[in-house]
Amino acid sequence: MSDAVARLKAQLPERPSVDELTPLADDYTGLRILAVHAHPDDESSKGSASAAAYTDRGARYMVATMTGGERGDILNEEIKHSPRAHRDLPGMRRSEVAAAAKAIGIEHRWMGFVDSGLPEGDPMPPLPFGCFGVQPLERAAAPLVRLVREYRPHVMISYDEIGGYPHPDHIMSHKVAVEAYEKAGDPEAYVGEGQPWAPLKLYYDRAFNPERLVAGHEFLMARDGQSVFSGWIENLVDQVSTEGIRHESTTRIPSSAYFDRRDQAMLAHASQIDPNGAFFAIPTEDVKKVWPWEDYTLIASRVPVDLPECCLADGLDYKAAG
Repeated sequence: MSDAVARLKAQLPERPSVDELTPLADDYTGLRILAVHAHPDDESSKGSASAAAYTDRGARYMVATMTGGERGDILNEEIKHSPRAHRDLPGMRRSEVAAAAKAIGIEHRWMGFVDSGLPEGDPMPPLPFGCFGVQPLERAAAPLVRLVREYRPHVMISYDEIGGYPHPDHIMSHKVAVEAYEKAGDPEAYVGEGQPWAPLKLYYDRAFNPERLVAGHEFLMARDGQSVFSGWIENLVDQVSTEGIRHESTTRIPSSAYFDRRDQAMLAHASQIDPNGAFFAIPTEDVKKVWPWEDYTLIASRVPVDLPECCLADGLDYKAAG
């Protein structure tokens, strides 16, 4: 074990046993979940196996994508030679979301904002005029509040304070999700955006948590003697040492039976997901053994809950809630 991995593991919570996980119930008819994402492909790389597990059991699961991904890089070498990717990347990404949504079994809404891009340089350049990342909070949150009041989710999911990673659109997605959770039920807030509805639980997605990364790294080192995650581990060591872990998992959804659907959804995003890249460094059958769940942190709840959980619906009487 490298010094970096040992230092990181010393600061992480113990990995739970699979035996500690409670399987999902058979029927979630009436449950409504709303996940707030920044770009096309986020709905597939973060929480898509959980989404498929719930929709297969009768729940409704909607994804709100805040931007069109217009400024995303083409990350798949095969697609870099596609004329459509250069002529109409926004249209291509819309088609990719449609295919991914079908694979997962989710509903989808575009929120209509323009991708901010990922600024690079020292000093950082300003974000483009009119993009999502520079919108005033109330303007950015209004369409999401309207959707919450229309769709009436019991559960909302989004990113943590730094967006999972510090992309301006992810950070703004976090802000609007928290704003909508807090204000959609207030009749004096966002007047004219529909009848008030207060979601009952708010979660942060932890798809790329350090515990999962270490587990994948150790698997690859044992199998191959090298790991595509080595650089990520080195970067995480200092971050966790100075900042600590921002949030720990409170909720683990047993979803390994749906990892193949997750793969389908990610591969539908051909412009963004390299089938030979890090997402697929570990074969799916091995991923089911290495990390057979998806992780979330319960941040706010309007109902009593007992932690840890193995279901987003724990504590909810969602049929009575309407």
